Amino acid sequence: MADYDPQPGRVSVPQPDLTAAQREADDLDLYAALSGVASLVASGQGVMALLDDVAELALRAIPGVDGVGVTVVDTSADAPSIKARAVTAQFVADLDKLQDNEGPFLTCMQTRRPTVSGSLGSDGRWPHFAGGVARMGVHSALALPMLVGDQLVGAIAAYAHRRDAFDDHAVDLGSRFAGPAAASVYNAQLLGRAQERTKQLQDALGTRAVIDQAIGIIRARSGIGAQEAFDRLIRMSQAENVKLHIVAERLVDEAVRRARARRRG
Repeated sequence: MADYDPQPGRVSVPQPDLTAAQREADDLDLYAALSGVASLVASGQGVMALLDDVAELALRAIPGVDGVGVTVVDTSADAPSIKARAVTAQFVADLDKLQDNEGPFLTCMQTRRPTVSGSLGSDGRWPHFAGGVARMGVHSALALPMLVGDQLVGAIAAYAHRRDAFDDHAVDLGSRFAGPAAASVYNAQLLGRAQERTKQLQDALGTRAVIDQAIGIIRARSGIGAQEAFDRLIRMSQAENVKLHIVAERLVDEAVRRARARRRG
């Protein structure tokens, strides 16, 4: 039996036993979704594009789903904050707006366990959320934490219009999908951060080069040492309240214009 947190006090309507053919079909759908996730890891695409794909693949992996939302969080602060989100349907986006302080995907991230509700409108865990969702005709939710080891990456929230849509079988398939999905999102984040650091380093190297050029120009004009020329550049930056590399770029551009003017003369 799948290990998850069900809706307290709710006795779900017994679901008919799945036939061997139905179970095989669900397993094939899960396999196809996991294969899709594996290809995402190697695609090198950005986090937002990847989230859209993960949400669509979750639709295939979890039986009984009408809409999926995938949320990525930043856990560097005291409380997790939402960094990015993707949804497969507008009603999921509307549901997410109701979950500022409570709701299935927040609970599953707090407990780090799958969370199931078969009647959202009467679920006492989220009274404010329940009041809003009851008017939308969405009754079932399956929220799955995305974990890489002990690292919380975010959550997958699956919703269905019918009541008690997610049984042990659905939770099991969803949980088997959530792990690889979390790894793909985590790796995309690592790749994105590495690319950003590379860009910052390239920018820094370019900035350092133009600052060194500006120092050389000041030294050539005044005959002072490198440190004194650098200090003079800093004072110019502070006096104009302009970043150092911008002052340096202007100084270099001015020197280039003068040199071209002398050649034309």
